[in-house]
Order: sequence, then C-alpha cells, then structure tokens
Amino acid sequence: MSEAAAYREIRLEALRCSAEAFGSTFDAESARPLERFAERLSNGIVFGAFRCTEIVGMAGFMGREGAKDAHKGMLWGMYVRADLRNAGVGRRLAMAVIDFARDRVELLQLAVVRDNEPARRLYAGLCFVEYGIERKSLKQNGRYYDEILMAKELSLDPI
Repeated sequence: MSEAAAYREIRLEALRCSAEAFGSTFDAESARPLERFAERLSNGIVFGAFRCTEIVGMAGFMGREGAKDAHKGMLWGMYVRADLRNAGVGRRLAMAVIDFARDRVELLQLAVVRDNEPARRLYAGLCFVEYGIERKSLKQNGRYYDEILMAKELSLDPI
C-alpha cells in the first residue's frame, strides 16, 4: 500500500469514527481522489504509526509562515485506532510531532474537543497547558462542539 493510500485509509477512518473531532467530514474527503492525499503528504508533515504494515494512527505538524507568528506551530489531525488507545501509540505520535517541532518553533499549539478527556489527559501529561476555549468551534448534525486550546512551550527561554 502506498503512503498516500495508507494516509487516506486512516484519515477516512478518523472522520468516520470520530467525526466530532475534525473540521472536515467523511463525505467531503472520501470524494477526493488519492492524488489529493498524496499532495497533502508531499506538502505537509504527517506522522504515521504502524503495526507491521498496517497504519494505526496519525498526527500532523503545521508551522506558521507569517512574520509575526512563525514562532508557532500546530499539532493537528491526531487519531489512533480504538483498539490501540491506551497503548502508548498516541503518546509516541505526539512526541514525534514535538521532537520535529522543537527545532522549528518555540510554541506548539493544538485544539481538542472539550469532551475528549483521554486526549486532554494525554496532552496535559506531555506538558501542554490549556489556555482557552473556542465555544461552538465545530458543528455537526445540529450539535456544537467546544474546543479546548492548548499549548506547549518548546523554547529554552520561557515566554
């Protein structure tokens, strides 16, 4: 299986199984050709977790490019298959993003759905600090979801 096909597989599973946690939708992304997923991989940073040759998780990094916010980056798109949660896969994915980001940005940010307590505990255990709430951040099937905004200071000199 190609990297793009593996990424498409796990991304669509994430959108299907944890729809409330992502800004995109299964319907929108399942209609996209494989080439769009290959483009996302070639133009961005996405880490995958594998069990043998099977993809079981993903997490992405995106740096900012503006003159005044290039010191910040975003951990996005984190997902681990249900049968491997609480097995350290999410922690290893988040650490891969943190390690990658460390030489590139000073501050790593993320947003997590308020009701996702396991993810919030994972991020807090990695020293991400909650700094705000985006109320009604996402809306699906008439229901709103608040997102907790979190950040981790990566620079040697704290802000």
